[in-house]
Amino acid sequence: MSIARVRSFAFSGIEAVPVEVQVQIAPGLPAFLVVGLPDKAVGEARERVRAALTAMGLSLPPRRVLINLAPADLLKEGSHFDLPIAVAVLVAMEVLPADDLAEFAALGELSLDGGLNPVAGVLPAAIAAAGLGLGLICPAAQGGEAAWSGDAAVLAPPDLLALINHFRGTQVLTPPEPGGLAEAPAVADLAEVRGMETAKRALEIAAAGGHNLLLIGPPGAGKSMLAARLPGLLPDLAPREALEVSMIHSVAGMLVEGRLLRRPPYREPHHGASQAALAGGGNRAKPGEVSLAHRGVLFLDELPEFPRAALEALRQPMEAGRTTIARAMAHVTYPARFQLVAAMNPCRCGHLGDASRECGRAPRCGEEYQSRISGPLLDRIDLTLEVRPVAPAELSRAPAGEASLIVAARVARARAAQRGRGGDSGPMTNAEAEIGALAVQPEARALAEQAADRLRLSPRGFTRTLRVARSIADLAGAAAIRRQDVAEALAYRHRMPGRT
Repeated sequence: MSIARVRSFAFSGIEAVPVEVQVQIAPGLPAFLVVGLPDKAVGEARERVRAALTAMGLSLPPRRVLINLAPADLLKEGSHFDLPIAVAVLVAMEVLPADDLAEFAALGELSLDGGLNPVAGVLPAAIAAAGLGLGLICPAAQGGEAAWSGDAAVLAPPDLLALINHFRGTQVLTPPEPGGLAEAPAVADLAEVRGMETAKRALEIAAAGGHNLLLIGPPGAGKSMLAARLPGLLPDLAPREALEVSMIHSVAGMLVEGRLLRRPPYREPHHGASQAALAGGGNRAKPGEVSLAHRGVLFLDELPEFPRAALEALRQPMEAGRTTIARAMAHVTYPARFQLVAAMNPCRCGHLGDASRECGRAPRCGEEYQSRISGPLLDRIDLTLEVRPVAPAELSRAPAGEASLIVAARVARARAAQRGRGGDSGPMTNAEAEIGALAVQPEARALAEQAADRLRLSPRGFTRTLRVARSIADLAGAAAIRRQDVAEALAYRHRMPGRT
């Protein structure tokens, strides 16, 4: 009586944790048991494995089949354990050679006919397998995704029978090629925005430094229109960023056709989203919108309409660049270095400050509506801009503005300067920079300190003001932060109608 062993992985955030699938076929009453802290999906693998073997003309021996997922105190979640369980059973039945399978890890979901269905997490699993000196067996639809690991030998069979034939020498599985890069989504052009020069300037500064931005204005003023054009100003992801972002989307099961993302993600959840949907969580601790927007933009329209608890859950990720989901069995951490862009009306009716249209409860309604956004959350927003509607005459006669390509070129130069200062291991944008790394002219520092005292800026607000000023200086090609850069940055500190 021997034990067959096949490697697989569980997931803690985007980290693939090695799991050994152990199978023992022993004398006793016929049974098929799975132990090792499996969840319901893993427990149901018994029936899928049994059905897949039956579809190939095989059957389990009339003995006691025990599956142990080691380490036993680590929660095992997901249907991707189907394939390693089936392979380990076949090794124990001496259908597959144990020596050859010892060089591979496996993950995939089984159909009842023996086919292999896609699963989440193939990319981080392939990278982890390569780090262990193992190859990876995964579904055919995800062979291109696994091939991005580089060093790992990848087998991507369409079904369990093809895998058996490969190891028995009657069929050869061709190694898959990397899946390529995802196509850039179509984005609207900034040239279509007429007028609104101050708003477009703020948008450019936010893009240059990765700064958080809040747009306040009445309905139809163009807040969402401006936010939708921000992705067109951002540069492509660096290789390191693209791999990290793609790993998050792989764990979430959202990496289409194994193609790595090369453009910063843009997420815009509905204002009815829950705290778990935004920050991450749920039964399997899946990544939330803050992680899916990692190295990209998280756009929250109608900001005060989001649940208060969901908004407050953004505070820690906005500072730390990561989110931790606390569970009874473990703590799961996901990267969450996102750029928050939010839009809101000044009050519930939306016309606070317009004497001809505001409701009879003004300005009280505005104070109550804006109080849904806490001071600590506002303090983390670098630029706040009041957006006013463009007059119809100006809208119809104003010339087209600068195209997104022109503005994006300036943003790219500013980002290149930031990366040059930070190096390979330093901050990627000014929004992450330490205050000591910001070169400031003496007169500019004096203005910033004086303004901080008069405006009662918190230390965080003071630091964020200097970061914005650094981005303004980068757009101008200045080596150090100048007095005018600080003055412009101070003009964007939060000035909400009815609130100081």
